[in-house]
Amino acid sequence: MEHLTADTFKEKVFNYEKNKDWTFEGNIPCIIDFYADWCGPCKMVAPVLEELSKEYEGKVNIYKVDTEAQQELAGLFGIRSIPSILFVPMGEQPQMAMGALPKESIEDAIKNVLKVEK
Repeated sequence: MEHLTADTFKEKVFNYEKNKDWTFEGNIPCIIDFYADWCGPCKMVAPVLEELSKEYEGKVNIYKVDTEAQQELAGLFGIRSIPSILFVPMGEQPQMAMGALPKESIEDAIKNVLKVEK
């Protein structure tokens, strides 16, 4: 799972300096986990996302954004609570989910929001 900085985010997800409206730069759907090292619930989600990144390899990219280190990105999405998980489909608006979601909920979102089957 790749950790994104502002620069890699602009390259792989959304170039917010160039585009005012949402324009996804990726070639497959992605999930972005906004987390912080001190956050307990974030630690619960991390292994689940690790599993999913293997299970959906080549179909869904899973990225992590450290909200402490990347405050610009956290501000861009108005992150108020963590973990916050952003589901980014192809050709549609991204959808944000708050809190430590169980694996089933993330899989439901992969199927229904990202339109990806295993």
